[in-house]
Amino acid sequence: QTKTPRGVGVPRQVQARQAAPNRDMLLFPGFANSFHVVATPRGALRVAPVTMADVLVIQNKGGGHGEIGFHLAQHLVSRGDAVTILHEGDGPNPKEAHRAYGELPSDVKVIWGGDLSEAAVCLAKLEGASFSAVVDNWSKSPEAIAPYATAAKAWGVSNYAYVSSAGMYTPDKGDYGAVGEECAVKSSGQRQAEEKIAEMGLPFSYFRPQYIYGPAQGKSYLAFFFDRITRGRPVPVPNGGDQLVTMTHAADNAAMVAAAVGNEAAVGEAFNCATPSLVTYDDLVRLCAGAAGKECEIAHYDPAGFDKPDGFKYKFPFRDTPFYVSADKASRLLGFSPAHSIADDISWYYSEQYVAKGGLDKELDFAEDDVVLGRVPA
Repeated sequence: QTKTPRGVGVPRQVQARQAAPNRDMLLFPGFANSFHVVATPRGALRVAPVTMADVLVIQNKGGGHGEIGFHLAQHLVSRGDAVTILHEGDGPNPKEAHRAYGELPSDVKVIWGGDLSEAAVCLAKLEGASFSAVVDNWSKSPEAIAPYATAAKAWGVSNYAYVSSAGMYTPDKGDYGAVGEECAVKSSGQRQAEEKIAEMGLPFSYFRPQYIYGPAQGKSYLAFFFDRITRGRPVPVPNGGDQLVTMTHAADNAAMVAAAVGNEAAVGEAFNCATPSLVTYDDLVRLCAGAAGKECEIAHYDPAGFDKPDGFKYKFPFRDTPFYVSADKASRLLGFSPAHSIADDISWYYSEQYVAKGGLDKELDFAEDDVVLGRVPA
């Protein structure tokens, strides 16, 4: 595990991983055409053919995971897999990620399942179909995942890929290096769901995304910065601003998951589902300012250095301390290489995800910023 104490630049190993992907990886990020790159016992890489699959995607209706499902279907269909999406909710809804479903190829079958916690009802909507692989992008507890895992076991799936969360990691206090999959975790509902499918003997893979963005995103992590930059306000940033973070395009998250489907090298493994490209909080503010064509004032503050009045709602979009994951394992075992970076995408992010969605027209109150920055009494 690479250690990166505060104040030290990005390690050379990390810099090397930020090299631009080759052309084949750009065509289908995460796998090369119709082959997987897998590791041999001696650590060398060999190319193995992808097994074409009939994939069931169990898909949630919101958040960053919602967009992962859309891109995942695109990736799988592009390489020849058959895709059925069992979707939470009663039908197309106004949320961004789900309006985009109309752009999917016509042969992607979308079944609106309603309440996916009513598993027997939802599975009946599959009308007896069976599948060779399942991607579960919905479950958040062992109780939720169990009936779908039971069905998958009956089908004899080659892969059960579960999209979990990197939020379960609990690195040691003061350990600010890249978090690997071996890091200690808390017993969250998603962790218990991971344990459940392992106990059931399924050919599992866990994928733990971190901070997700994309053209059909829900939550915007960068609106916090744009709100202040475009209004001439200082941007509060905790501590020294040199904390490293990853922001991963949902298409890259999806490409990593797709690279595991039909790939025996992925079975029994947990993967951090993120880009290896790192950026500091301060540099992220500067990227946002450049996209907006504005100057920026960064105001560092001590998160414990002020009293919080009753009803205080201020929230910085990331953790106060560095928290970023390593994607080395996915690169080594799955041949994963991202096709996107926030530095390259920041201009369209500003225009399409902020300006086009009315970000400049919002009425905002920055009184709590003044409390954080010590400009008024708490």
